[in-house]
Amino acid sequence: MNAPHPDSILSRWDDQEAATLSEPELLLYRSNLLGEDLRITNFGGGNTSAKIQMEDPLTGARAEVLWVKGSGGDLGSIKLDGFSTLYMDKLNALKNRYRGLEHEDEMVGFLPHCTFNLNPRAASIDTPLHAYIPHAHVDHMHPDALIAIAASKNSKQLTESIFGGELGWLAWQRPGYDLGLKLEQVARNNPKLVGIVLEGHGLFTWGDTAKSCYETTVRIIQKASAWLASNNTAPAFGGQVLPTLPEADRREIVAKLTPALRGKISQGGSYKVGHFNDSKEVLEFVTSKDLRPLAALGTSCPDHFLRTKIRPLILELDPSAPDVDALIATLDDALEAYRQDYAAYYNRCKRANSPAMRDANAVVYLIPGVGMLTFAKDKATARIAGEFYVNAINVMRGAAGVDTYVGLPEQEAFDIEYWLLEEAKLQRMPKPKSLAGRVALVTGGAGGIGRAVASQLLSEGACVVLSDVDQNALTEAKQELVAKFGKDVVSSVQVDVTNETAVIESLKSAMVDFGGLDILVSNAGIASAAPFEETTLALWEKNLSVLATGYFLVSRSAYQIMLQQGIGGNMVFVASKNGLVASGGASAYCTAKAAEVHLARCLALEGAPHQIRVNVVNPDAVIRGSRIWNGKWKEERAEANKISEDNLEEFYRQRSMLKRSVFPEDIAEAVYFFASDKSNKSTGNILNVDAGNAGAFTR
Repeated sequence: MNAPHPDSILSRWDDQEAATLSEPELLLYRSNLLGEDLRITNFGGGNTSAKIQMEDPLTGARAEVLWVKGSGGDLGSIKLDGFSTLYMDKLNALKNRYRGLEHEDEMVGFLPHCTFNLNPRAASIDTPLHAYIPHAHVDHMHPDALIAIAASKNSKQLTESIFGGELGWLAWQRPGYDLGLKLEQVARNNPKLVGIVLEGHGLFTWGDTAKSCYETTVRIIQKASAWLASNNTAPAFGGQVLPTLPEADRREIVAKLTPALRGKISQGGSYKVGHFNDSKEVLEFVTSKDLRPLAALGTSCPDHFLRTKIRPLILELDPSAPDVDALIATLDDALEAYRQDYAAYYNRCKRANSPAMRDANAVVYLIPGVGMLTFAKDKATARIAGEFYVNAINVMRGAAGVDTYVGLPEQEAFDIEYWLLEEAKLQRMPKPKSLAGRVALVTGGAGGIGRAVASQLLSEGACVVLSDVDQNALTEAKQELVAKFGKDVVSSVQVDVTNETAVIESLKSAMVDFGGLDILVSNAGIASAAPFEETTLALWEKNLSVLATGYFLVSRSAYQIMLQQGIGGNMVFVASKNGLVASGGASAYCTAKAAEVHLARCLALEGAPHQIRVNVVNPDAVIRGSRIWNGKWKEERAEANKISEDNLEEFYRQRSMLKRSVFPEDIAEAVYFFASDKSNKSTGNILNVDAGNAGAFTR
């Protein structure tokens, strides 16, 4: 017997593990297995359900309860509290309240009245699609292979031919109560069916047990995948007609393009974060003969469409002779044409009660020979939008390879995008955090102050690029922050801030990772002490190199990006009390810190007309967590003050006017103040965070 192909979708059901689980836990187990494989359903997409006999907490009698994935959430990571629970007898009673297609949306308002056991998880609009199918276990998935068949011109005939009567078929219809009744009718009238294909949408499958339902779902998807692999033998998308640029060139183009593009679509305070995807699927599509006609058709599956908008914007770059400056020069016209086209689409399709037109900018930007950029309000949304468009690419490849691909009809697309229920969901979303959509670079990001600053900015919704010269410490810091805030919002790059080329390349990394830069926190530092007569030229130059030249190089590159974006920006220099008041035995350090302070003032002067604010935070004696105190500096300071190293923190606390220690988190709060709109009328200023030092009072 031949071994299965490594890409085959196979059952991962473990009978031994399943035997230990309750019925709700079996639903969770099945859901996680399905959701973890993106070939089966995309992130946040798909639904699962089970009809389970449970004890009614009110009467003590047995009741049939529908457990179904609640509104929002992702099958791959869902927990038991992610499922809605509803009385089946009440759901069945709702049939008597249904008044027809023109009253579809009101049925959603009845679902909370069917809630079992006061479950706070809101039921999704897909609930009726599961409730009325006469089987205990139901899966609704969005596998690329099935959608390729569902989005083909001859979808019904292909379904019958491929599955030999195992699957039913229903014409396209927006999800809702009426579709739930149609699914019930087809399933009841055809008891031998194991599932139904929804035209342009996806797949429903069912079973009498959690295991049989899961294995039917996997088997049907694998059958569709195998059929497409055997029958879709023509060159994808009409064949490749444009070259694919080398990876280094692709990244270089993206780094140069994204600040200009992001700035033009982030006007008016609507900050957007970018995501770059140059996977083989994307590159195959953006170099193909049929790129433009297929992209113009838009996506088919409503899950794809809601994430990616009506259609992408193709940026006109010739990969055989790429001219990024020329491309940037065409952006205004290209973006305005897209906005006008989107507005025309809105005006053609709007209804009397449609919500107001939303952001008319594209979400997906295709660059021939380079890849795909997606922009959204946050990094996760931008990344997921890109993943959904990859799903759409896979669907187009499959459908166009065996038949004719059919996109979602324009009016249907609009009715989903501007669905009042969808609008209500958007209105219920929590208010964005204060730094949502902002991108920050923190140098010295692996140290105590750097980590605290990054954590503070991340907690307020920013994306953060950590930069540090110490790769081991940088890796540790990134892991710590990823564990707390997630991998989408944290990236890192090793850089020596005294190396001009390395600094420029590190800023390019930020452009590729997040599409732009709004906040620079210059924090990389060293500390040294020596009597003036013993201060060597090497020590003098090292301090100036890291603390003055390093700040200059990083801020210059960041300033250039902020100018290109044209949406302002914030720079915060983490200097020192010693930038204002001299300390004996540290002339090189004090002089370099004073240079930082004055550089910030100079930059504040030049940046103001461009809404680029530059401010300084001056810490003093931040010992806990600070790497500069781990080496000789701590020994030197203790020796200079004639105390033991163990007593150094207490010495500085007592030396302060307020008799308080200063911690990295205190510096982070000050940096956040200057980086946020809380200080949007402040530039060229200094905030001392030193627990009080009269010598450092600004004059």
